[in-house]
Amino acid sequence: MVTEFTPLASLAGGVLIGLSAAGLMLVSGRIAGITGIVRRFLMPDANSRPREAAAFLAGLVVAPVIYSWVTGLTVEQTVSSNGLLMVVAGMLVGFGSTIGSGCTSGHGICGLSRMSLRSLVATATFMSTAAATVYVFRHGLGVI
Repeated sequence: MVTEFTPLASLAGGVLIGLSAAGLMLVSGRIAGITGIVRRFLMPDANSRPREAAAFLAGLVVAPVIYSWVTGLTVEQTVSSNGLLMVVAGMLVGFGSTIGSGCTSGHGICGLSRMSLRSLVATATFMSTAAATVYVFRHGLGVI
């Protein structure tokens, strides 16, 4: 499997993610963690601002379309065709974000930028678990 090294695209993406996280914090005082945003959209309460959450989620869907339109390039997303693997992975991510009190975007982008020790521990746990999982599944079991 060949992986392309794209430092400029990665840098641009990181800058855009950082700007959107900072913008959401400045405008609404909310953290741009996708788990919390989805929760605010699906299970709104008096303070959840579901329209704001819907706009953020719509931006996640519309951004690749705009990118393709502007650059003429297609956006490629590789997802496993193994349905059982995808279901188990989704359940594990949901479980992990529940017990970790947030997801990688909330802890890794917003929490680390606020120098949160809890987010540092959570992000280190997420990333080391992800690396070990990819190694085991790709190199040990040959599933991915």
